Amino acid sequence: MTIVYYDPALTMREARAQYFAVNQFGPDGGYSDPWVNFKLGPVPLPFPNSASRVRALRFHDMHHILTGYDTNFVGEIEIAAWELAAGCHNEPFAWFINLAGIGAFLSSPKRVFRAFVRGLRSQSLYGQDADSLLSMKVHEVRAKLAVPPSDLPAATKSECAQFVIAVSAGTVVGLLAFLVFVPLTPIGIVVLNLRRRAAEKAALAT
Repeated sequence: MTIVYYDPALTMREARAQYFAVNQFGPDGGYSDPWVNFKLGPVPLPFPNSASRVRALRFHDMHHILTGYDTNFVGEIEIAAWELAAGCHNEPFAWFINLAGIGAFLSSPKRVFRAFVRGLRSQSLYGQDADSLLSMKVHEVRAKLAVPPSDLPAATKSECAQFVIAVSAGTVVGLLAFLVFVPLTPIGIVVLNLRRRAAEKAALAT
């Protein structure tokens, strides 16, 4: 399991700036971008960067910092499982994207299962004041969430049953999301080409 550690003495704002830089997300993490790309393999599928997504993403990014899950494909499935188990409260976008994510648990079933169980034994930040959390230290917020270490004791029967339910629901949601995104593939190809041409023109103009 790949766990990314951030200095617990940093503020969450400082750790988030480091997280943005390491992952090349831009100075504001892409929060102000009008469109974002969901990648289906190498093909970008653009969709509007809604207020609901940005609101959920502010907590999602902090969860990456606090849990240590990576931002690669498997890491995103792990954080999806963790967030589902820890609770997404009143964030519909988070519920949707995390259910769709855990539907891909076969990419690394053991790691995703461990992340889900770890989430059941944690609390999420959803529903809290994101701005006030940024001024707190990483170790303070981690303690607030009661995030256990990644090396957990054996799961209980109840936790196993909850995982099966989450994966079953996620498989359905993931299939629906796939059926919605596939027709957007041609748009993604066009947008990618337009962006490349714009970047090339900008480079020639400088």
